[in-house]
Amino acid sequence: MMPCSAGTRLGPYEILSSIGAGGMGEVWKARDTRLGRTVAIKIAAAQFSQRFEREARAIAALNHPHICTLHDVGPDYLVMEFVEGQPLRGPLPLDKAIDYAKQILDALDAAHRLGIVHRDLKPANILVTKSGIKLLDFGLAKTEPTKPATGADAETADKTLTQEGALLGTPPYMAPEQLQGGVADVRADIFAFGCVFYEMLTGKRAFDGQSTASVMAAVLERKAPSISHVAPAPLERVLAGCLAKDPDERWQSARDVRRALELSMAGGAAPVRSRWRERAAWIAVATCLAIALSISMRTLHAPEGSPEPVRFPVYPPKSSFFSGPQNVTVAQNQFSLSPDGRALAFVATVAGARPMLWVRALEEISARLLPGTENGEYPFWSTDGDWVGFFSDGKLKKIRANGGPVQVVAENFPDPRGGAWGSDNTILFGTGDSSVYRVAGGGGTPVPATRLNAARKDGSHRWPHFLPDGRHFLFTVRSEVADDRGVHLGSLDSDAGRLLIPVDSNAIHVSPGYLLFVQGGMLMGQAFDANRLELSGQPFTIAGGVGRASNGFGYVSAARAGTLAYAGPDLQSNRLIWFDRDGKQLGSVGPEGYYTDFGLSPDEKRLAVSLVDPQTGYPAIWLTDLARGSLSRFTLGRVPNSAPVWSPDGSRIVFRTTRGGGMVEFYEKSSAGGGKEEPVLLHNAERAAAMHSSNIYVSDWSSDGRYLLYSVAPSSGTELWLLPLADGKPFRLLSASGAGAHATFSPDGRYLAYSSDESGRLEVYVQTFPLSNRKWTVSTNGGSEPRWRADGREIYYLSEDRKLMAARVGPGPSFGVPKPLFQTRAVTGVTGFRMHYVPSRDGQRFLVNTQNSDAVPTPITIELNWTAGLRK
Repeated sequence: MMPCSAGTRLGPYEILSSIGAGGMGEVWKARDTRLGRTVAIKIAAAQFSQRFEREARAIAALNHPHICTLHDVGPDYLVMEFVEGQPLRGPLPLDKAIDYAKQILDALDAAHRLGIVHRDLKPANILVTKSGIKLLDFGLAKTEPTKPATGADAETADKTLTQEGALLGTPPYMAPEQLQGGVADVRADIFAFGCVFYEMLTGKRAFDGQSTASVMAAVLERKAPSISHVAPAPLERVLAGCLAKDPDERWQSARDVRRALELSMAGGAAPVRSRWRERAAWIAVATCLAIALSISMRTLHAPEGSPEPVRFPVYPPKSSFFSGPQNVTVAQNQFSLSPDGRALAFVATVAGARPMLWVRALEEISARLLPGTENGEYPFWSTDGDWVGFFSDGKLKKIRANGGPVQVVAENFPDPRGGAWGSDNTILFGTGDSSVYRVAGGGGTPVPATRLNAARKDGSHRWPHFLPDGRHFLFTVRSEVADDRGVHLGSLDSDAGRLLIPVDSNAIHVSPGYLLFVQGGMLMGQAFDANRLELSGQPFTIAGGVGRASNGFGYVSAARAGTLAYAGPDLQSNRLIWFDRDGKQLGSVGPEGYYTDFGLSPDEKRLAVSLVDPQTGYPAIWLTDLARGSLSRFTLGRVPNSAPVWSPDGSRIVFRTTRGGGMVEFYEKSSAGGGKEEPVLLHNAERAAAMHSSNIYVSDWSSDGRYLLYSVAPSSGTELWLLPLADGKPFRLLSASGAGAHATFSPDGRYLAYSSDESGRLEVYVQTFPLSNRKWTVSTNGGSEPRWRADGREIYYLSEDRKLMAARVGPGPSFGVPKPLFQTRAVTGVTGFRMHYVPSRDGQRFLVNTQNSDAVPTPITIELNWTAGLRK
């Protein structure tokens, strides 16, 4: 370092006096003789190092009223704005601390948006001036690379910038990952801010000790200190989010912390951290529930002049989860924002009950159940927000948003695919077949509003959505013809349509002029002129991790007031676990995942499972070798494949699939994995009566190999159908209300066991096969999913509260009083035709699709003023 004293000249700069010194150099007060202004000069302690050059680049990139300005760079010195002020000290009055905190966060946000991390934020580097806060000393600033270095590259890069083994920063303000030698990103600055903020409020360090080692131990191990004696509870929760040990559980940006400070003092709802909801969702639940008590619509819509996006989560009601009806292929988030953005209608299921509709006003903490909406799905709003339309038991219905009697609008549409309510009281709805239908909101006879391409007979029209003029609408076409697939534009004045976007998702229109759709797990947008009915520009990303069901339904809704609602894939993460008869866990099979169905091979050496791909939302069938633990994919392609059933000799597997025109079909394939997939039951005109619903599941293969059993859910109830494999002509076997779910042959093929709600709730029944007038009730207090022991001497089922039950089977046959074996944690929710357990042949072990005990609910994210984020 060059010798320096008062009067020394460094180029055009005349040294006036010393300001201070540190490990990296000395700081002097000086005069710029050219411009006649006072400046601060920082002279390097050694040759102008790579680190010093980095500081110059970092500070030069910043231009913010709360960050010191870099004026010039000399051979071994920096010339900066001279700031008169005092280092930040506490304790401060709460309002003053909040004001300073927001200025600090504004400065950090500006730096972070340029990829610059301070890495040494502390009170000594924060000056209080007459004009407010000034952030100083980016001497340790780190410019984040476009692509993070990893492994040896990262280690080499770090060694070139630091003395090997040296800590960069000041221990009482360093994040745990910094102290442990990890990578310091923007979340390290968030941690340091939390330490500074605590000190501003209390006048004490958040983590202190008698030595550097004890300070480091406190940062790594000690719980974040409380500020409850000087600040309100919401503010303490914000601080806790800054001081979390795990960076993934911290606030993820300075902007989010700033907005949380504002809302915590105003009684608003804190925004969602982008990754905290995955790692600490229950903490977020507690935080948001407490803060939401004082939500007002004033805070829900950002004031003019502060159009920043605000995000917060909506969780399902207590002891429930977001889910579609029980007979869907994959659990779905089904929700809809009211037109004014002030309420959210959604489908949720309380454990052990049927899914129902709920409405939550966003300014309230709790949701309101709408009685009479059992098995409701795909809610949508009238344009005035007074009514909620929905589908249930094959009918299109409506109910007032504040509750009341349910009214039927249209009947005999068992396979709904979304609805839309127009300004002239016209309702459009999809059914999964070749048309979108229209009907008056007061009821009447539906008529087609769209038609297939005359030259092409396959396809399915779904997910209608009205455009602002109330005459034109969007709808999605699913087809094997590539030129037809995607979002189309339709009109009430014509049943023709034209393709707009070739995506396998629904699309919605939002103000001031965009179409939104889900593609590849991303919520996408594209500019759309609703007057000219034309798209422009290129699609852009709005949010990541947004789900889409296998039927193309994207988990997004929008309102006029700049409010969005969206959710991630609602995939349960479960384990297939072996239990003995006493409920003792014996081991698990395969990885964690969302299993919809599974079946043991007759020799119990292999397991066929239907496992949902979280990227596509489609289930695929996999085979597990139970001795080796290997897993191999059995079905290929981007179509849903589920419900695997083994042939009696184990040589083949029949399964449910959705292929031609989106209709359900049955195929079979060699269980050895090779060979072609051969159709067993196709959807065509001849078999339309047997295949008129997508809720069709193959359930068993008779021991003599002659028959397949499958269940069909038409407009109401459940029917049991039989497919003789010799002639391939299916026929209805049972059509009583609810009869046929989980049907299975007895091992000797003389009896059928199934579950039915004909008595008002699900019970397990047995009938002779072929059918006669003989029928037995096996369960005594509710039950479903019967399974036989291989010798036919015992039958098992699940009780209403998910206990595994066993009943002896005697001659005649006769059935003993069912006895509980053990309480399961079998997955609830999507249960209508699903496999939740299978017994071993001897009945001594049971493989149960078990819900994780630490599972947390997946929220729906509400984002206010979302378009402001497009300008950032």
